Amino acid sequence: MQTLKGIVVEKINVKLPDGSTEICLSGKTVGETLSSRCGDAVTSAVAARVNGEIVDLSYPMDEDAAIELVGISSAEGLGVLRHSISHIMAQAVQDMFEGVRVTIGPSIEDGFYYDFEYSDTFTPEDLEKIEKRMREIVTANHPFIRTEMSREEAVSFFENKGEPYKVELINDLPNDVTEVSLYSQGGFVDLCRGPHIPSTGMIRAFKLLNVAGAYWRGDEKNKMLQRIYGTGFATQEELDDYIRLIEEAKKRDHRRLGRELDLFQMNDEAGPGLVIFHPKGALLRTIIEDWEKKEHLRRGYDIVMGPQILKVDLWKKSGHFDHYRENMYFTEVDEQLYGIKPMNCLAHMLIYKSKIRSYRDLPLRYFELGTVHRHEKTGVLHGLMRARQFTQDDAHILCTPDQLNAEIRAIADLVDYAMGVFGFTYEVELSTRPKDSIGSDADWDLATAALKLALEDNKILYDINEGDGAFYGPKIDFKLKDALGRKWQCATIQCDFALPERFDLSYIGADGERHRPVMLHRVILGAIERFMGVLIEHYAGAFPVWLSPVQASILTVTDNQIPHGEAVYNQLVDAGIRCEKDFRNEKLGYKIREGQMQKVPYMLVIGDREVESGTISPRQRDGSNLGSMDVLDFVSIVNEKCDKYE
Repeated sequence: MQTLKGIVVEKINVKLPDGSTEICLSGKTVGETLSSRCGDAVTSAVAARVNGEIVDLSYPMDEDAAIELVGISSAEGLGVLRHSISHIMAQAVQDMFEGVRVTIGPSIEDGFYYDFEYSDTFTPEDLEKIEKRMREIVTANHPFIRTEMSREEAVSFFENKGEPYKVELINDLPNDVTEVSLYSQGGFVDLCRGPHIPSTGMIRAFKLLNVAGAYWRGDEKNKMLQRIYGTGFATQEELDDYIRLIEEAKKRDHRRLGRELDLFQMNDEAGPGLVIFHPKGALLRTIIEDWEKKEHLRRGYDIVMGPQILKVDLWKKSGHFDHYRENMYFTEVDEQLYGIKPMNCLAHMLIYKSKIRSYRDLPLRYFELGTVHRHEKTGVLHGLMRARQFTQDDAHILCTPDQLNAEIRAIADLVDYAMGVFGFTYEVELSTRPKDSIGSDADWDLATAALKLALEDNKILYDINEGDGAFYGPKIDFKLKDALGRKWQCATIQCDFALPERFDLSYIGADGERHRPVMLHRVILGAIERFMGVLIEHYAGAFPVWLSPVQASILTVTDNQIPHGEAVYNQLVDAGIRCEKDFRNEKLGYKIREGQMQKVPYMLVIGDREVESGTISPRQRDGSNLGSMDVLDFVSIVNEKCDKYE
């Protein structure tokens, strides 16, 4: 036994980040324990991991433990830093605006937010003032102090402070939670699990970005709050790089480019979350869908089509009614309730059940570009990225358990090929069983093992995303990365033992007995609308030639060249080139600039010289000229750029 500041303590064993083990005094904090051995590394840490759990550096050591430092630049460290900045923002807002009530303020992937109830509207000028107050709090270097209270004490504390949202959060905790933690800095106190950085003075770079509306707890039946978004980084340089990325993302915003390039519109008269495609947008979509049909037919898929509505009894049988109905629309026909389909799988199972299947028939691969409807909340709608009606490149593969590995690997190969064609790299996650799920433990174990084995056989690196699988099976998610390094969820493979059981699907095996097939749900591009939105932002609207709705624009200098322009147009159309005519009585420079603004790959200039020689002078959208050439030579140039895709 030893004493520390008059308290009897015991020695404990601590495994340090360098792998060594040291005997330390129980009662020391994590930071104190590490400082003597890790030196400067501790000063750049924002938290620590003790036996796998991330904690404050002020966390007291009272048992044998393995300790790791959580650096300020790591993903977890940034999360701790940003969460701490959100508390500082909440403090600044309460300091400056009378009557504000605070709700929640988590860190998110690229920053943080905090939701406030406030009678007035926060303005951009307010954000600048809030930032100024936040810098004062940072300069004061207030320590983040954790305290614990019984839930009854915490309820009383926040009731006295006039914070009903905190009271509601505490009251909604499970009954077995008897204590809650609070964090304070500079007089501001917040209900929070933590962890937090040691003090406000560690913060170097942050920026408040914008204000948006948000319903309390994400429920549109609740009060509308104001959400202030911000971000923070370990250094000012990293913050500056991120701000530049945001500015570039604004230029690439698919909603703005959709209007400017005349691709689509979202119109409140039609209804929120509903896309109206203009001719160029519909053509772009057709190009993508035609490519998909060709590639699926090459790989042994059968194209099928299902109805838009199905009797609600089928949705109950599948489990969607119990697990997904809040996202569904319903309608009544002849006093019979129907569900408007949010997914395409049910019709595909009915196709399978339409006759007796043999093991010799399998695998069966049903592919449908199926339009679905999902009741998304208004607050999450976002152009093509999040809509209420969209079309999925859906397929369901029914196979024997022995065929599962080969089918999963083939899907992964198709995803890899498609991402290469459209110009994306990607990362992979394996999502495991969620709490809200159907099916037996044994089936979930088999399905998860099958997905893991296929990934490993294809030598695909992946991360585990615990508890984020579909309610009927685990899944592989492919997250593509665009030109700005942002990640988008598109392709997925889901392994499902449950629905074939619920729909009593079977096949006759080599032994003459009935057996249960396994079903793979999968998409390659995902929702076509969403994928188009990603494509628009990835290429900033300047699509590769094979994807461009308009591949060439014919520009005449004066009306004298219109007859030759018409002849060139007809030649190009006959050759399968997507082109348009610009024979307006405008200056050539104006037409060229407009063509460049429309991101047209080639502008074919026709003047008197081209009329005399029967040629064209192609100009690329980057401003470079290809020189005078015959129309057929130009067709060859375009075809060469398109042949490997079409």
